[in-house]
Amino acid sequence: MTFKITSPAFAEGQPIPAPYTCEGEDVSHALAWTDPPARTQSFALINDDPDCSGDPWVHWLIYNIPGSARGLPENIPANEEAAGALQGLNSFGKVGYGGPCPPTGTHRYFFKLYALDRVLPLPARATRAQLEAAMKGRILGHARLMGTYRKKNR
Repeated sequence: MTFKITSPAFAEGQPIPAPYTCEGEDVSHALAWTDPPARTQSFALINDDPDCSGDPWVHWLIYNIPGSARGLPENIPANEEAAGALQGLNSFGKVGYGGPCPPTGTHRYFFKLYALDRVLPLPARATRAQLEAAMKGRILGHARLMGTYRKKNR
């Protein structure tokens, strides 16, 4: 069995459809995962773009997803608490999902899901650095999904 994350919106390495980007409704797409490691108590998801200049641009942080979950629904509200989990601050300075919106060219967007051995002692609105520090030594396994996006209206 392999811990795997997928989306019904796009396949690995394929373009992310416009509704999930700044050129569409800018809503989160559904995600599903299978076969997490035994003893998983919670999940954390980091969605980022490593192709921007400087540090990778964080599009979404959602954590303390229940260990029994096997996915996230489409269009999770930009609330601190949503889908039974907490959401952190993205690089737009907002809570919740911020879709692809590359200034130029085609960028890659990674959805990195971490299976954790505990619920993290973090409040909502955590930063990536805070989330990664809290996950240190707690990761049982991880899965990754990558999609691409290039603005159509350029």
